[in-house]
Amino acid sequence: MYFVSIDSLPSFLYEYEYYKRGITEQVINISCEDKAKLVAALFDNAKEENKYYRYDFNYDNCTTRLRDMLEKAAGKQLETKNILPKPRTTFRNLIHVYLDRGGQQWSKLGIDMLLGNPMDKKVTNREAMFLPDYLLMGFDSSTLNGQSVVQEKKILLNYFESYKTKSGITPFIVFGILFLLITILSIFFFKRWNLFLKIFDFFFFVSVGLIGILILFMWFGTEHAMCKNNFNLLWALPTHLPVAFMLFSKRQWVNSYFRFIFFYTIALLLAWFFLPQQFNTALLPVLGIILIRSFFLSKRIK
Repeated sequence: MYFVSIDSLPSFLYEYEYYKRGITEQVINISCEDKAKLVAALFDNAKEENKYYRYDFNYDNCTTRLRDMLEKAAGKQLETKNILPKPRTTFRNLIHVYLDRGGQQWSKLGIDMLLGNPMDKKVTNREAMFLPDYLLMGFDSSTLNGQSVVQEKKILLNYFESYKTKSGITPFIVFGILFLLITILSIFFFKRWNLFLKIFDFFFFVSVGLIGILILFMWFGTEHAMCKNNFNLLWALPTHLPVAFMLFSKRQWVNSYFRFIFFYTIALLLAWFFLPQQFNTALLPVLGIILIRSFFLSKRIK
């Protein structure tokens, strides 16, 4: 449950100044009567009995509520021009713009793994306003009763350029180097590095299995709608977790398991870009590691 709180403008400005965050002010062009309705609705929404709400990442958050309250006060839905960057833009595409601009490649990877197929739904102008930048653009390009919604716009704190940071070491680089290292050791230095590869296999497949269990929990154990129907389960198989504890045994079925995983991973890679969910490209080297290690693990006992 999230909740609404009230803050004074000087305090709000001080906080954003301290954290070097930008603020753009929009003066809303509605009648005095509608403004009175909006102010009354804001205070009513902040009452103890009303301020708690079940947060929805895409459809009911602190940004969409501003749009909804303005429409409720005006008694009419906004008429908005196109604010989407390209046709068939999805929720995931819009979030990627934020994360790429801020150099948040590791956060992007985590978000892409935990948020499932609903994030790949094509968005409308109105739905795009779940993000602050698109709410601002939406208000700028919208009309109510034939008049522009925004009467005046000005920047109160200009720290917008500070959001643009360098990416640094990205997940793709880290996992790509790891994939090359494991491939070279597996093919050319297997006997010398056999113990290291056994230990690596254990921790690697335990980690992949735990990720699969986390995805399952977020899908079935929570009410986060955006975590449903997550196709990342196709590579993060929870079965890897128990099998990882059998790697040091000489059970023949373990070989058969990894033989299946080898061919299964080939099929998954062939279908990678055709599945109804956009995957993070940093996961491709991870699948490469699963492929190479499952091949050698399927042959670990002659």
